[in-house]
Amino acid sequence: QVQLVESGGGLVQAGGSLRLSCAASGRILSSSSNVMNWYRQGPGKQREFVAAITTGGSTNYADSVKGRFIISRDNAKNTVFLQMNSLKPEDTGVYHCKADWLGYGTSTWGQGTQVTVSS
Repeated sequence: QVQLVESGGGLVQAGGSLRLSCAASGRILSSSSNVMNWYRQGPGKQREFVAAITTGGSTNYADSVKGRFIISRDNAKNTVFLQMNSLKPEDTGVYHCKADWLGYGTSTWGQGTQVTVSS
């Protein structure tokens, strides 16, 4: 069974930084064609795309986080990271990791980690 577990969320002041982790189990990220994504859902808002990284390392970001967030992957640790800098109150929300397994045509979501940015 494939599972994704996020960690690293918390409370931070505006302008601060946090690093989120998404650890995968049940499937080796480097041995399967996949796109690893971060999504977030703020209070009273719909879930929105934040960032993505392919197996080959290509990245894509939402305009709202470009220049502040960095997505990366460590194949040795079977983990994907989201480095969040210059955080703003509007970055507050539950951050979810999602894996798109291209060879299988399926997706897996993690349970999410809360990020709260105070002004």
